[in-house]
Amino acid sequence: MIAVSDHSPSGVAGLVGLYRRVIKLPEHVPFSLVQLAARVAVAHVFWQSAQSKLASWPVTLQLFANEYNLPFIDPSIAAPLATTAEITGSVLIFFGLFSRLAALMLLGVVSVIQIFVYPENWAEHLLWASLLLLVLTRGAGMFSLDYIAERNLSASAR
Repeated sequence: MIAVSDHSPSGVAGLVGLYRRVIKLPEHVPFSLVQLAARVAVAHVFWQSAQSKLASWPVTLQLFANEYNLPFIDPSIAAPLATTAEITGSVLIFFGLFSRLAALMLLGVVSVIQIFVYPENWAEHLLWASLLLLVLTRGAGMFSLDYIAERNLSASAR
């Protein structure tokens, strides 16, 4: 049994070593699991948003016309565009198919929401953007259709 009250140099060094080992444990989590978690989380946000738009399309059109106040685009065009982007982006991100393109598209959606619709919700938008930037810059990871496609394409190119 290790004596915790031992203040000798070897006792302190042992505790420091143990602390270092414990603190580095998360580094052993595969990065692909982090990528998967990011994809599932952000896909869920946009899927739910699209589903709420579809659940009451007349209300959605009213929101786009009266509350969202998007410049340069008619609400009757903006509503289906936003809904289509959310559905398409969330499905592609979830399955990890064309993930970087989907992340870029959804980053556009987040940017529009942040700039024109709800600028006061910047912290929430920053969270979504962070997850999307992870996918955009690092890809979908090995638990994705992108990874499978890349492996198959690489194998067939040989």
